[in-house]
Amino acid sequence: MTIFGPAVDVRPLFPRERQAMLDLLRALGPADWAEPTVCPGWDVHDVTGHVLNDFMRRLSGRDGHGGAVFADDETLPAYLARVNEEFVRATRQLSPQLMIQLLDQLGAQLDAVWAAHELEAPAGLNVSWAATDVDSPAWLDIGREYTEFWVHQQQVRDAVSLPGATQPELMAPVLDVFARALPYTLRTCEHPDGTVAHLEVLGPAGGRWSAVRQDGRWRMVTPGGQPAARVSMDQDTFWRLATRGITVEEARARSTASGDPELTAAMTTLLAVVA
Repeated sequence: MTIFGPAVDVRPLFPRERQAMLDLLRALGPADWAEPTVCPGWDVHDVTGHVLNDFMRRLSGRDGHGGAVFADDETLPAYLARVNEEFVRATRQLSPQLMIQLLDQLGAQLDAVWAAHELEAPAGLNVSWAATDVDSPAWLDIGREYTEFWVHQQQVRDAVSLPGATQPELMAPVLDVFARALPYTLRTCEHPDGTVAHLEVLGPAGGRWSAVRQDGRWRMVTPGGQPAARVSMDQDTFWRLATRGITVEEARARSTASGDPELTAAMTTLLAVVA
């Protein structure tokens, strides 16, 4: 039984998500680009620059370029915070129009990078919030990148009060990929084999996911049977919890839980970003 559950193929969705982002950015006025976002210290221009960084970083990896290196004793979260901030500061020299053009032009190249991957092959970058002791499959790495772009689009939309891109075909895969953090979220819960924890996300893009304790670790499993713990929340709460757009306490206040309190408490700390 795989730890991560069945593959999610988001590759056909990148052009659609990107087009929604480009349409959004093209509709912004000059003042909108300076609106603050939920990302500390970053405005809309900065978040857009960060997305451009993601594009360029992945395309540079395609070319075999190693990129920035870790400083002495630097943790992964510290490394990412540093290099992301360095790039964002540099992109403050770029006009919004130029960043839009670059995202548009580089996007098709990035689509080709994803298309060249075998979904079940080893990932180019392991997904640390899903497992730290098992290699990630390519589909999970690619899915992680899709969630990154979609979430940053939502952060821009929140900042300028222009909701969108939440139709199920675009949003549901984000929630599905985030749910694959469930086994890692439960990793410290030492329960008997066969124990099941169930997560339900309500809304048009929502779904149901379960993790089972088997052979001393938690694994994704097809929902069914009677779980030892159950947590339910709406789709907006779930993606914001997973990216810490809201606090754990806020998510718990917006959720319903039943069953084993240790499991429900752990499930409502689910995190699907590096932090």
